[in-house]
Amino acid sequence: MYDYKKGHLVVSMAGHDKGTFYIINNIQGEYAFLVDGKYKTLEKPKKKKLKHIQFVIDLCDKLEDNSSNEMYKYLLKQYKKELEIK
Repeated sequence: MYDYKKGHLVVSMAGHDKGTFYIINNIQGEYAFLVDGKYKTLEKPKKKKLKHIQFVIDLCDKLEDNSSNEMYKYLLKQYKKELEIK
């Protein structure tokens, strides 16, 4: 299994949110707490098992310790724009 860390961009591989991009905010045991800044915020992140997500890219250097929901939303939006260009 991949060694996930805070700030990794991941995609959901199972569940009703399959194919949705998130950024890892925290990890506890076999669970990751995921944030997208819009629907899943820092105040109420999505709890998902690590085996149900897949690593996409490392955004650790772009996130700060005091990042806001807007920052998470912005980073996801920028990544999706890059996907459209390719």
